[in-house]
Amino acid sequence: MSMKSFPFNVWCYVSFTAGSFSQLNGKNLSHSSYVHMNHTPLNTRIVGGVDASEGSWPWQISLHSSNFGGHFCGGSLINNEWVLTAAHCLPGRTQQGVNANEISRNVTSIIVHNSYDRNTNNNDIALLQLSSAVTFNNYIRPVCLAAQNSVFPSGTSSWITGWGDVQSGVSLPSPGILQETMVPVVANDQCNTLLGSGSVTSNMMCAGLMEGGKDTCQGDSGGPMVSKQCSVWVQSGITSWGYGCADPNAPGVYTSVSQYQIWITNNIGQNLPGFVTFSPTSTCQSVSTTSPTSTTSPTTTKTTTTPKTSTTLRPATTTLSPNQGNSFSYSTVHTCTNILKWLVHPKMKIVITYSPFMSFQT
Repeated sequence: MSMKSFPFNVWCYVSFTAGSFSQLNGKNLSHSSYVHMNHTPLNTRIVGGVDASEGSWPWQISLHSSNFGGHFCGGSLINNEWVLTAAHCLPGRTQQGVNANEISRNVTSIIVHNSYDRNTNNNDIALLQLSSAVTFNNYIRPVCLAAQNSVFPSGTSSWITGWGDVQSGVSLPSPGILQETMVPVVANDQCNTLLGSGSVTSNMMCAGLMEGGKDTCQGDSGGPMVSKQCSVWVQSGITSWGYGCADPNAPGVYTSVSQYQIWITNNIGQNLPGFVTFSPTSTCQSVSTTSPTSTTSPTTTKTTTTPKTSTTLRPATTTLSPNQGNSFSYSTVHTCTNILKWLVHPKMKIVITYSPFMSFQT
């Protein structure tokens, strides 16, 4: 996979100011780390969700725009210097301005999958690298990633989170608290029947209720979908696209993280995130990290069927739940599978911004 080159400056801010922190549009953004980037608003939030309590989802990231109303996409912290998000969140974004009250760090690179297809939404995955590492504590932690042999059968309980719209065209009201809800996995063959044959590739997965009512929406794009195996939270999906928000017989579609273990490993190189094999038959005796079994890139599935014209990606305008998660220990190889309770501190934030004139080089 080729790395995309962007001639811009990027800053990562970590703030410890008193009180709840606010987005630049004046709305409070509580209970999570967030990434800050300037971008035309695309608007997306969780539909049918509830406020996430403190102690939830310490890996949740917000991509943020100061020029166009604040939050526009989500992401997940996967180790101390990398963020995982959706490819469609990144092209054409610009950033101006710096918050003088926050500590700045440059982002050295943005890696968009070179087979990302904006027409079919296939390979909708990207990585952001920070130039200096985030310091983990009890409030900021990474999530484990689904390893390449993971299995998420139909019905698997999955948590989705974000600051996106609470229904189509309706923004999350102030104070803008992170939303969470649980949806079951829907098998790809059933999802293709519902959304159009061939529109859901093997690099995607679906989740949602057949009766509707719970879903990601505009502004949640790039955020994580996670499931709990024993005591470990594992990211199965990246919010990608869908038809409407929480409509009946229209599950949300997510990039399948397990398809990209090799791609992530090849691009990060060292200090790899923790990968966990998720399986419904796990005995919970132990959970271990895995290494990819091949150095080749994951298969890119092409489709000749055009998705419905009403397809909408899930970026936003202004986007689990127990308080246990996965801790990281750093050595030659680190793991995210140690059990640790933590709080997501409402006074702490991670913000990434990037500045003008991004250009892609192949």
